Amino acid sequence: MPGENLTREEARRRAALLTVDAYEVALDLRSAVGPENPADGGPRTFRSVSTIRFRCAEPGASSFADLVAPSVAAVTLNGRALDPAEVFDGTRIALDDLAAENVLTVDAHCAYSRTGEGLHRFVDPEDGEIYLYTHYEPADARRVFANFEQPDLKAPYTFTVTAPAEWTVISNGAQDGPVEPADDTAATWRFVPTKPIGTYITAVVAGPYHVVRDHYSRKLPDGTTLEIPLSALCRKGLAPHFDADEILTVTKQGLDFFHEHFDFPYPFGKYDQAFVPEYNIGAMENPGCVTFREEFVYRGKVTQAAYERRANVILHEMAHMWFGDLVTMEWWDDLWLKESFADFMGSFSQVEATRYTSAWVTFANQRKAWAYRADQLPSTHPVTADIHDLEDAKLNFDGITYAKGASVLKQLVAYAGRDAFLEGARRYFKRHAYGNTRLSDLLSVLEETSGRDMAAWSRSWLQTAGVNSLTPQLTYDAADRVTELAVLQEAPADHPELRPHRVAVGLYRRHAGELVRYARVEVDVTGPRTVVPELRGAERPDLVLVNDDDLTYCKMRFDEQSLATLRGHLGELTDPLARALCWSALWNLTRDGLMPARDYLELVLRFAGAETDIGVLQMLHLCARTALVLYSAPARRERGAAELARGALSELRLAEPGSGHQLTWARFLAQTATAEADLQLLRGLLDGTARIDGLDVDQELRWTFLAALASAGAADKALIDAELTRDDTASGRRHHVRCLASRPDPEVKAEAWKTVVESDTLSNALTEATLAGFDQPGQRKLFAPYVEPYFAALERVWRERSIEIGMAIVRGLFPLLQGDRRTLDLTDAWLAEHVGAAPALRRLVLEARDDLARALRAQECDAAA
Repeated sequence: MPGENLTREEARRRAALLTVDAYEVALDLRSAVGPENPADGGPRTFRSVSTIRFRCAEPGASSFADLVAPSVAAVTLNGRALDPAEVFDGTRIALDDLAAENVLTVDAHCAYSRTGEGLHRFVDPEDGEIYLYTHYEPADARRVFANFEQPDLKAPYTFTVTAPAEWTVISNGAQDGPVEPADDTAATWRFVPTKPIGTYITAVVAGPYHVVRDHYSRKLPDGTTLEIPLSALCRKGLAPHFDADEILTVTKQGLDFFHEHFDFPYPFGKYDQAFVPEYNIGAMENPGCVTFREEFVYRGKVTQAAYERRANVILHEMAHMWFGDLVTMEWWDDLWLKESFADFMGSFSQVEATRYTSAWVTFANQRKAWAYRADQLPSTHPVTADIHDLEDAKLNFDGITYAKGASVLKQLVAYAGRDAFLEGARRYFKRHAYGNTRLSDLLSVLEETSGRDMAAWSRSWLQTAGVNSLTPQLTYDAADRVTELAVLQEAPADHPELRPHRVAVGLYRRHAGELVRYARVEVDVTGPRTVVPELRGAERPDLVLVNDDDLTYCKMRFDEQSLATLRGHLGELTDPLARALCWSALWNLTRDGLMPARDYLELVLRFAGAETDIGVLQMLHLCARTALVLYSAPARRERGAAELARGALSELRLAEPGSGHQLTWARFLAQTATAEADLQLLRGLLDGTARIDGLDVDQELRWTFLAALASAGAADKALIDAELTRDDTASGRRHHVRCLASRPDPEVKAEAWKTVVESDTLSNALTEATLAGFDQPGQRKLFAPYVEPYFAALERVWRERSIEIGMAIVRGLFPLLQGDRRTLDLTDAWLAEHVGAAPALRRLVLEARDDLARALRAQECDAAA
């Protein structure tokens, strides 16, 4: 669909030609209610009327507007009626003979979405209520109203929405006057015009949402008071679980932080936050109307790490109000200008403004793991990417754009200084408010404030790909004093850039049963070898950390003495961040095939039980499971699984009753249980015949245990259906679908394959649940018959499905768990035979192929150990 896949060059030509002054968008959503199957058998649609006022720099020229809709009733340009059959091709509206000043009106019938792209319609199974919300990034606003769908054609928007009278309706702007009756059952909401914003961050949320309201005020430096109405929304069915007070507390803390440091008042009036069903991503920064996935409303007991993660997302989206919404990238090449800053600011503000003061530990432990993986894929790219079209843009919401970019910004703060960095941000906002920028605009203000050569820094850090490795090299004298400590820097052969790193080098030694730091020096690492003269004469360390305090972005390696110390005494490290950095480095060694998976699993079994940071513990469980399933030699897997399950059960029984650690170990036991005794315990915890003191087996934990039993063949359809009867909710239905697809039965797998690959009837959430259940680690033989059909179906799936669903299927069904050379050969054959396939599809297959090749290398390392 070349018309739907807008290219960068097309966008540049259109931006040079057009200036958009205003949008008026009227949506009639009364059709959201009523019979589930439209009488004509087509998609359920709603009426959308868009009026766009814009100027043309070359009168007489031609351009186009974007719209993806089943039908268009009327198109009027400058009072002249155009024939929709002639000017609308399903994705674009041709606009010829433009005047200097133009008015375009498009009356269309747009389709409600089942895939989370455009205007998503959700029916709550508990009460039959209808909930709607929009999600557009990068380019799905055109599924809801006609527009110029690119980020550099910003404009004010005025929305009018007609919907059932009892609903709550919100948009980016505040409500403009009272709700007006439309008919006996419906009403019309009008909203004040927005500030100039991009199409992709406009928003409408409508339905019988539960709403909690609050208010924020702040005295500004000029003596005026800023007043911001706040609200938090969720489905009525989730209202009993909705901890809005905690959400709004973090919101106020974030507003205080960003006002204090950005010196630019929040520019979008109100601040609503809606937690919506079947959301494809974590959250979206629609100004004044932020949307979140409703899984952040916790139905059961969760750990402190979950609350910290939610707070980070709240603050990440809030940072976007300035980075991305107030100042917007010109094109998706500079997507990082908003995402990297928001990712960095999420952790930065958490540590300084909220009770979640260990956010940098989580950042080092989780966000960087995402970045390290993405930066070693064949699809890695510079932080400033080369984005040719919208399909490229969709795939670049990745670990480079978010986590590596944020890591690079943390390095920039160390390199330029905190004060210079924040002053640069303040100047950036004031200089480019409501406009669009490129990388050079940011670099110029940072160069002003820091006095550093940002062009050179940018070339190394933002315009090259790949991750460097830093390794300590030490020599000693006869008295066991350091004669020289050097930091060796390496780069991969395919991305050979050696970067300037501002690092802290820390020396640790064992004392009274603890591993503590006794020396720390900050140094600029440049080139392949950098000597640290300040540490000459120091006592011999037991452990050297060349990226202490996690100032830079690198793979941290160890000298032999340090690695030996960690093998025996990792649990003695008292500093949580240092411990998280060591765990991260050990995981990188395992992924790179430099440490056998069995060694990593042994470290987890030995030291994870003493880990105090719950987020680190959860990451250790995830990595341990990956090491077992993908990186262990096949002959070792059964034994390794038994060892992990025994360790999980032991730690579960030792954990403090009612603690987050107890809950985390219970979940890990469910993930690792294969022995009959462990499965019997899970059954007992479900039916009440077994009990662990302090462990509350709430509904979410029940589904966790049932999923483990289903995957092991110890829960039949009757038992799974009975659990749905107990929890017939939206969440319960997703769990139910996943458990059903998890069962080790060939007929079950055939049906799951059919519903996902051969049919398009499932919503995005149920597609995701089916994929999650289909391919289980202990069921490799059951999946084997689908390896060749997977490759045969790829191009058809990519052609017929929306990009969101296509991505989910391509990733979710890739036969990674087969973990054999035959699958690698089939992947290579498909890539060789389909050179002309869509670039975005090839990228997904290349990434999956790399994961498989890495797994095979790690298995060889483990087998040789």
